Amino acid sequence: RNAMPRVKSSRNSPSKSPAPQGRAGVVRIISGQWKGRKLPVRDVEGLRPTTDRVKETIFNWLAPHVRGTRCLDLFAGSGGLGLEALSRYAEQVTLIEMDRGAADQLKKNLTTLGSSQGQVIQADAVSWLQGPATPFDLVFLDPPFRRELLPQVCELLEQRGWLASDALIYLEREKEMADLTLPASWKLLKDKQAGQVCYQLYLRDTKHDAAV
Repeated sequence: RNAMPRVKSSRNSPSKSPAPQGRAGVVRIISGQWKGRKLPVRDVEGLRPTTDRVKETIFNWLAPHVRGTRCLDLFAGSGGLGLEALSRYAEQVTLIEMDRGAADQLKKNLTTLGSSQGQVIQADAVSWLQGPATPFDLVFLDPPFRRELLPQVCELLEQRGWLASDALIYLEREKEMADLTLPASWKLLKDKQAGQVCYQLYLRDTKHDAAV
């Protein structure tokens, strides 16, 4: 989750190859008020929602921290992460998605769920982060792979006031991105790998930095 349509296929297969039938057709909410609900996903080439297995691990990590938080799903795609947070009683979730068709589907899914606490913005993530900021408690970063978006996005989040002082940041990246430089205040809490994908949870620890 820039000037090109969001396609997540580059993380697992060449972008010219169509996604397997049924892989990107629905997103399932695992737990919370909409547990078990399946929602349609727009057929954007190569878009692959975060797998249920990985999503379950993420939200096990986040279990004590989602309720009542303001969340940002910066490269929303299917909305699997942002909608899961809403189901688990996040106070408000902002979903940023550049592809118009995918963004329209997210809006329809929020209507289907009857939720007024989710906001979908169809925008380029990097451009949007350069606008007026309000701090978020929880941020999901799952951008298209191999487009070098994470360094710039992480810097903008940190420098332009998008993060609460103790914000949690979930980050998903390709395994081979070994030299990613993150803000000094981001402390790694969890780190796991599934195939060629690394997924991590960070805490923004500004109090520690101030003490040092």
